[in-house]
Amino acid sequence: MTVTDTPVQSSPARQSLPAEERYADELAFLAAQDTGPRPPGWALTPRAVVTFVCGSEGAELAIAGRRRAGLAAKLVIAPKFVGERALVERCVVTLAGERGLLLTGEPGTAKSMLSELLAAAVCGTSALTVQGTAGTTEDAFRYGWNYALLLAQGPTSQALVDSPVLSAMRTGRVVRVEEITRCLPEVQDALVSILSDRRVSVPELTATEDAVVAAASGFTVIATANLRDRGVSEMSAALKRRFNFETVAPIADADAEAALIRRQAVAAVRRAGAAFAVDDAVLDALVTVFRDLRSGRSAEGWDVERPGTVMSTAEAVQVAASLGVAAAYLPGGDVLDLLPGHLLGVVRKDDPADHGRLLGYWDGPVRRRAEDGSAMWRRLWDLRGNLR
Repeated sequence: MTVTDTPVQSSPARQSLPAEERYADELAFLAAQDTGPRPPGWALTPRAVVTFVCGSEGAELAIAGRRRAGLAAKLVIAPKFVGERALVERCVVTLAGERGLLLTGEPGTAKSMLSELLAAAVCGTSALTVQGTAGTTEDAFRYGWNYALLLAQGPTSQALVDSPVLSAMRTGRVVRVEEITRCLPEVQDALVSILSDRRVSVPELTATEDAVVAAASGFTVIATANLRDRGVSEMSAALKRRFNFETVAPIADADAEAALIRRQAVAAVRRAGAAFAVDDAVLDALVTVFRDLRSGRSAEGWDVERPGTVMSTAEAVQVAASLGVAAAYLPGGDVLDLLPGHLLGVVRKDDPADHGRLLGYWDGPVRRRAEDGSAMWRRLWDLRGNLR
């Protein structure tokens, strides 16, 4: 084989792109379309940030005057976060005031996605992120050292390794702290002085001008915290006072949740290299089960015993995607037959007693709907044995 015969190895496609790359065209369009006042360091106006996250409500936005090459003259901005627009507006106002923003709520309510979208729109990158765990150290919020340089040169600015927080302070950007309450309290409290004084001292460099890093305009913090996680560390009162808290609730509208689940599941199956072939009726049944078990009450008003497991929209997306992959790669059966088994896999994650609660749901609302003549629910009732 000659050199020219050697096949070119293309780079594999990435499973997920950060928001600033996935929606680069929309971000560039909004930057040119809305030329109003912007807080220092912001890539978009606050109004454009809200539009980017919530969408333009079907309206076609236009760029006035001469537009930059490569930009569309008109564009409809798609909604990316399903929730109250007022919530997003409050988040944007908090960030514009350079105050810390803490997004709380049940697991699976898109807190991380919202923080990513906000960071990408405000400063152009969502990459400055600290993932909170029990093993996260204070270095993740302050700085570390390149130990090879430290041993060779001593404590110099060249040997200093910026944390994502310190990088955000230097450049006036947004830093994201995921699962902040999973960090130990003494690690969390490293943020107290950062959010108050807006500077970090490096005592090892006291003899140099780099000994104090002051935050550039635009720097702020978006943190997330789940309300039901186990093993979390309570935030100190001092740290709480430095954040504005916003609770991200589950999606209230059933149709909006169903549309989101379908959209996300279709995207996931496409990434798996297949077409999505799950009927809307099956997805509707999936959404109904999740919403009934989440709320403790069926759509008809019947009481339902809630499982301890969080029946989140994110979990529903994973089940819908699994059904789609099975339909594409393991054809031959009815995809509805797989639904009870996947539901059982969701509810048994935390409490073994949730198995009995799911059976109780089958013996209640599922049976009653089957008796009312619904073919779909009759089939699900017949599949009760798959839950054992």
